[in-house]
Amino acid sequence: MTTRPSPTASSPTASAQAAGRQPVLIIGGGLVGASLAIALDAAGVDAIMVEAVAPRVGEQPSYDERNLALARATVNGLAAIGVWPHAVAQATPIRHIHVTRAGEFGSVQMDAARQGVDALGWTLPARELGAALLRRLDECTRLRRLAPARLEALEPLPTGWRARIRTAEGTVEVDTPLLVGADGTASFVRERVGISAEHYDYQQTLFVCTVTPERDHVHRAYERFADNGPVALLPLAGRRCGLVLTVPREEADAVAALDDDGFIALAQERFGWRLGRLSRPGRRHPYAIQRVAARELVAPRAVLVGNAAQTVHPIGAQGFNLGLRDALTLAELIAGAADPGAEALLATYAARRAADRDGTMAMSHGLVRLACLPQPLLGPLRSIAMLACDRVPPLQRLLARRGMGFRGEPPRAVLERLP
Repeated sequence: MTTRPSPTASSPTASAQAAGRQPVLIIGGGLVGASLAIALDAAGVDAIMVEAVAPRVGEQPSYDERNLALARATVNGLAAIGVWPHAVAQATPIRHIHVTRAGEFGSVQMDAARQGVDALGWTLPARELGAALLRRLDECTRLRRLAPARLEALEPLPTGWRARIRTAEGTVEVDTPLLVGADGTASFVRERVGISAEHYDYQQTLFVCTVTPERDHVHRAYERFADNGPVALLPLAGRRCGLVLTVPREEADAVAALDDDGFIALAQERFGWRLGRLSRPGRRHPYAIQRVAARELVAPRAVLVGNAAQTVHPIGAQGFNLGLRDALTLAELIAGAADPGAEALLATYAARRAADRDGTMAMSHGLVRLACLPQPLLGPLRSIAMLACDRVPPLQRLLARRGMGFRGEPPRAVLERLP
């Protein structure tokens, strides 16, 4: 590995020096970047991960108060790379899913037993997944972690990239045959390697918190669409639920200013009474919602994963699920490859991710545009479509498998034998 550290900067990993191979350089240590680093370590690939904050749960912005709905394929993948044993105690299985549209008669209900599985997915707070990733990162032996550290500049080389990284001890330069942008929606890597992106602002704000319903959720997740956006309840331990409430952007300040009683009244009005009275809201956290899609996934000796590649509407909770499949597919292709940045390898990665990425993004964007569109004439059509997905077994099975994360050509790590 070629590095040019300042006099006070630490030296590269001894394993990379001994192997005589330059490491893969991952910029971003959030949920997807950390997962990729772990997967590469498990595959015996040397890597360096650069993260802007210290390696603590409270410091990492993506290890926040969101309650993640992890698809079944995602849990399979996390188990394959040794993360799930650190997280399973905090996870809650999702055994049923109920989808409705306010004011319309159609609905879709999915049941794990009907699909021959014990759970369609699991709910896990992002901070708990972050803690599990940090524990697994501590077990890695071929990974070097630079944190807190920031990528300051990139220089293209004939065989890769030279990165200048600012650490607390000084500046270090790293040469890499493959640069991975896992640095989020406003990706510096994406911009620097010359990949443009499409932006779409939904003019919506998402509020997340926990609530306690009057009736037990019995491991059922709810998603309800309306003219002013979707609302969801996700099952959590201790009979708590994770509330996801979308409001138009122009109403966000007023909603943020509500006291607990006012906020619960709004949530009750939007969600309904399927679980009885809601109470005891936890701390609320707002998130502006946008869609950002990179026009390409790869550039010469560079690749994008996770939110740097695509930031999707949180409807259907597909963001991290999609990003993890990015990371595991890339790790699968790199494992055993003589040159992790080879043009053919990156072309294969882009081709492998196309169907899953395009399908998932189209689904999330289409749902929020059609299911929340205030057009009365669409109501009967939406209801008929929901009834078909609920009552026609092949459609139900297709919908369930895609919801569980089995779409396109998934990475081997997420696969299982399904009936």
